[in-house]
Amino acid sequence: MPIAQKIEGFLSASSWIRKMFEEGEKLRKIYGADKVYDFTLGNPNVEPPESFHRELLKLATNPVPGMHRYMSNAGYVETRQAIAGVLAEETGKPVKADHIVMTCGAGGGLNVVLKTLLNPGEEVLVLTPYFVEYRFYVDNHGGRIREVPTLPDFQPDLEAIAAAIGPQTRALIINSPNNPTGVVYPAETLAALGRLLEEKERELGTTIYLISDEPYAKIVYDGVTVPNVFSHIRNSIIVTSHSKDLALPGERIGYVAINPDIRDAALIFEGLVFCNRTLGFVNAPALIQRLVTPLQRESVNIDGYREKRDLIYNHLTELGFEMVKPQGAFYFFPRCPIDDDVEFVRRAQKYNLLLVPGSGFGKPGYFRLSYCIDRQIIHNSFPAFAELAREFNLPQK
Repeated sequence: MPIAQKIEGFLSASSWIRKMFEEGEKLRKIYGADKVYDFTLGNPNVEPPESFHRELLKLATNPVPGMHRYMSNAGYVETRQAIAGVLAEETGKPVKADHIVMTCGAGGGLNVVLKTLLNPGEEVLVLTPYFVEYRFYVDNHGGRIREVPTLPDFQPDLEAIAAAIGPQTRALIINSPNNPTGVVYPAETLAALGRLLEEKERELGTTIYLISDEPYAKIVYDGVTVPNVFSHIRNSIIVTSHSKDLALPGERIGYVAINPDIRDAALIFEGLVFCNRTLGFVNAPALIQRLVTPLQRESVNIDGYREKRDLIYNHLTELGFEMVKPQGAFYFFPRCPIDDDVEFVRRAQKYNLLLVPGSGFGKPGYFRLSYCIDRQIIHNSFPAFAELAREFNLPQK
């Protein structure tokens, strides 16, 4: 066998997102890009803010001596201080540079955190639907995923979380704004979750970490705000990136932030730094660290995302599709008109519609639609969605 049995097994269950994108490549060659409606990838189609380009030009024309050399595995102190300052301002907590580790995106950050925290066989709870790579990240470090259902509106089900927590529970991953649903968890939910975790810690005599995956935290609509978990959950760790808020996914820049209220925060920091190095990341990209240092309060203009959200929501609900209106991120997660979401997505391909089955997110019976794509593609897709709705006899408004 040319590759490991486990990896061969994972390949067969790997990302539906990539599978559907590859289908799109085939269809584009046949029909042309303007006649294929690809809603698969969460790859921002907006450009970084102008302030990013100014900083890039400044560094290119006035390079800092030694700017491409190694630095501390935690990242540049000035970058970490800039991030800590914003978090301290948001939470009123004494967040310092030694609570921040710069990472190769949020994916790198999650792997660093899980490597630091997990003992073999321990469990990490995830709320369905969830970003599929969590499963593989947890397995990377000897842990096991335990799926926990959410409420019908995709908000956390505290009773289900309580029932799922056991002696082997090491952490809970949450993702708000959520991929794939776009829901945001309100402050009162986080506060109740914090109380629940503390109760379970006392009951079991263990520490349960809340890992908050937050790459979409600045992409929210309609006056919604994303509460900071540090304000509500003591043993909390934030993992995020600038892939979405600054539209820099290819630059792989993110960070891990440790709640200063964690009893062993200094030891966890040391563990994160060690794992950042020994997992092979070594350090986050030097140039991009310098670029994002002054941009911690910046974000892409989200007006275009909001307009496309409203455009799709209004059209698809008129066609009879059922869905929760996203409060953030740039995804919809509608209910399929049949139970078999994989079959539904396959039948959508007849109309050159590329969607992702909910099974890929641990939630069969739904499908994901990403709207960080060109507006014209969205407009072009509406007749295809209308045909799809008619095929399944949806009750149109």
